[in-house]
Amino acid sequence: MITRLHSAAVEGINGYEVQVEVDARPVEDVGRIAVVGLPDAAVRESVQRVTAALDNSSFFRPGNVNVTVNLAPADVRKQGPGFDLPIAVALEMVIQENYRDVPDAFKRRVPAGLDDWCLVGELALDGMVRGVRGVLPLAVAARDAGRKFMMVAQENAAEAAVVDGLTVYAVATLRDAWDVLVNPVKFVPYHLPQDVPPLPAEVDFDEVKGQPYARRAMEIAAAGGHNLLMCGSPGSGKSMLASRLPTILPPLTQEEALEASKIHSVCGLLPRTGGLLAHRPFRSPHHTISDVGLMGGGSNITPGEISLAHHGVLFLDELPEFARRTLETLRQPLESGRVTISRASGSMDFPSAFMFIAAMNPCPCGYLGDATHRCRCSPADVARYRKKISGPLLDRFDMVIEVPPVAPASLLSSPDGESSASIRARVVAARARQMQRYAETGAVCNARLSSKKLRKFCPLAPSQQQMLLDAVAQLGLSARAFDRILRVARTIADLAGCDAPTDAHIYEAIQFRQFESQLRG
Repeated sequence: MITRLHSAAVEGINGYEVQVEVDARPVEDVGRIAVVGLPDAAVRESVQRVTAALDNSSFFRPGNVNVTVNLAPADVRKQGPGFDLPIAVALEMVIQENYRDVPDAFKRRVPAGLDDWCLVGELALDGMVRGVRGVLPLAVAARDAGRKFMMVAQENAAEAAVVDGLTVYAVATLRDAWDVLVNPVKFVPYHLPQDVPPLPAEVDFDEVKGQPYARRAMEIAAAGGHNLLMCGSPGSGKSMLASRLPTILPPLTQEEALEASKIHSVCGLLPRTGGLLAHRPFRSPHHTISDVGLMGGGSNITPGEISLAHHGVLFLDELPEFARRTLETLRQPLESGRVTISRASGSMDFPSAFMFIAAMNPCPCGYLGDATHRCRCSPADVARYRKKISGPLLDRFDMVIEVPPVAPASLLSSPDGESSASIRARVVAARARQMQRYAETGAVCNARLSSKKLRKFCPLAPSQQQMLLDAVAQLGLSARAFDRILRVARTIADLAGCDAPTDAHIYEAIQFRQFESQLRG
């Protein structure tokens, strides 16, 4: 009297298959339903949801039956309401197949051959099937486990359908789910629309007035995936420039889109209207964010903002206003592209390869060095303010630039910059050169190139080596900064279509680190 169905669960950002086993045995008194297999509160509460959904969907459920639901593997904690649908279907199958006193009005044809199916969905009390988080990694796990068909709620169908080799059926109610399982050939599988939504058209780089130096830095950062810190007075355009960065970033590759979409799926942030993310994520958390919000964690360990920015941009405005402890947690992920969250309940490893873009004022009042406003900060105030950004964190930026105030006369003039489309064309071409060059290394852009590979793919003439050494010594930079300058020079050469950096490219890359010495004091 046991029925087995297949479902799936999420651990971190990856899915794994779960077998839903249901055993029903008649008893003389009132029966009960027990769920075992390390269920969390949401899974244990499925008993009430499943029984109400069966009753309200006109399924037969005798009251004198003891039901045991086992979720295997039993040594891994199960979370979320996604097991409601397979539990309800398996329970009704056990009753229809083994209970002799089913009234004729409630007898139903029992589905067969369900070993190729994976069922995921939350049930409302009236039998409606609701969507759940993390369907994309669940679909990948189902496909990898050899399942050919997957049944999900209508709002999750687009996520599941992006997985090749898996036929997806979207259902609205428990009764629909039963009918599909009984005779799937009568129903049309879900097909993902092929149209890719265009980039948002609300902002464009041609709206930026002045700031040619900052625009150039933005283009280089986008082309090589570099980290950038902008320092300038309020109103100089730092946030405006950062908000337009997504309009010049290269499109996601298929592999990048899948990785980033899995993270957004687990967090319930993947758009319901489409499959994979169409554009690179841009995350801009408020400066009051906690360590857990930025890095990830919690009682049920979930990804934070740095993982949601994977293959995209993390923008921190008013950088010194963030808690120093929170900022310091960024140092290791910026180097490795991954973050490991360890708690008493376990350890999770999340990807976090993102572009780090930040903006700050030169002093607490914001007007140090501004010709039109008087700075009222003492030298001690300025030093204290800048010390909120540690030297090791400052070292993680590839470029540190000053963004001067825009002249009032420029505000009434026509924008003198290029459009995002023309800049993006150069960025895409530069990234294509990098992907072709690093095809065998696993790196996708210059910023992610290891120091060992950097020496191989970016050899320097003796005079260029001396130029870099002199600059590092004069500016008081570290050995890490040496490599970062070289990576930026490699990107500048890619934008120019050159096979190797020239002296001019290296000198320009050095210019993007000169302001750093002022911030260090």
